[in-house]
Amino acid sequence: MTIMAGMGSPTGTGVGPLLRGWRERRQLSQLQLALRADSSARHLSFVENGRARPSRELLLRLAEQLNVPVRERNTLLLAAGYAPQYSETPLDDPSMDALRGGIERLLAAHDPYPAVVVDGAFRVLATNRSLALLLDGVAPHLLQPPFNAIRVTLHPDGLAPRIVNHRQWRRHLLERMEQQLELVRAEPLRQLYEEVRGYPEPADDPTEDAAEGNSPFALPLRIRHDGRVLSFLSTIATFNTPLDVTVSELAMETFLPADAETVRFLQSVVGPEG
Repeated sequence: MTIMAGMGSPTGTGVGPLLRGWRERRQLSQLQLALRADSSARHLSFVENGRARPSRELLLRLAEQLNVPVRERNTLLLAAGYAPQYSETPLDDPSMDALRGGIERLLAAHDPYPAVVVDGAFRVLATNRSLALLLDGVAPHLLQPPFNAIRVTLHPDGLAPRIVNHRQWRRHLLERMEQQLELVRAEPLRQLYEEVRGYPEPADDPTEDAAEGNSPFALPLRIRHDGRVLSFLSTIATFNTPLDVTVSELAMETFLPADAETVRFLQSVVGPEG
């Protein structure tokens, strides 16, 4: 197992335009948001127009109702002249020992099935042993830490040539990035999106269309390895009610075998207990 020490918001200056941007993105009227935050539409209008300064407490209530990411709640507070509410602690800080230990145990428990922890820009911060099986054959320049999960997956020197249902999985990952950009609009993430969207696609695989629809409940990742095709279903877990920017952007992606053949192969290679 490996631990490696490691986003963007509506445009505008001042807390008023920032709040208005978040409200419009969530498709709420001033009245709807004011009622949810125990305020008035008139006061919210004054805040958005710069005629009133929201209290710290109201600003945090508004951010909660708008589901503003933790990092951007700090941005709102700073724009209103308040100190940030949420710390941003590096994952390798001693105060994160308990968190890192928990992550390590979760990753190890998922062996012999691959698992990875990424940050909000999809940089890989931690993996379990089984992920190395998926990364077999990836060009070394793509694996310099902290490597990027999206880049490794879609790059022509990465996993892309081995992914049987590449068109489907590429579409899934691009949609996932678009959803992230809708939430945070970070410039590095936008640049990554433009980069990977421009990668050439591998030649059509005659087995891809035949495989489409074989798993009616979720899209599998089907990847070639040692003359066989391994099939995985992906799940993503995040921390509930995070109070730190770093923790708020962590996501653990685990890959569950989608068929019995994949289970048998992974257990024979990695072992049932990892």
